[in-house]
Amino acid sequence: MNEIKWRKKALRQLRKIKDAKTRSTIKDAVGTLTNFPNCRNVKHLVNHPYDYRLRVGNWRVFFTESLEIVHIEEVKKRDERTY
Repeated sequence: MNEIKWRKKALRQLRKIKDAKTRSTIKDAVGTLTNFPNCRNVKHLVNHPYDYRLRVGNWRVFFTESLEIVHIEEVKKRDERTY
């Protein structure tokens, strides 16, 4: 079991999401990271400052993992300017 820790930046980004249902969905998806690496919609990133990303609909949660602690770094919305 991994422990999940949110960075201040990620919590601020999560609070800015206006739709309460979306916030709840993201929190639930992040809760599944306690079983990391046995999670769905997680991809290892190459040439990126963070190690992994979790896909939640049109939202991406970037995180790093070390010694049974998952640090949530950023919560961003994917749109046409992202890629």
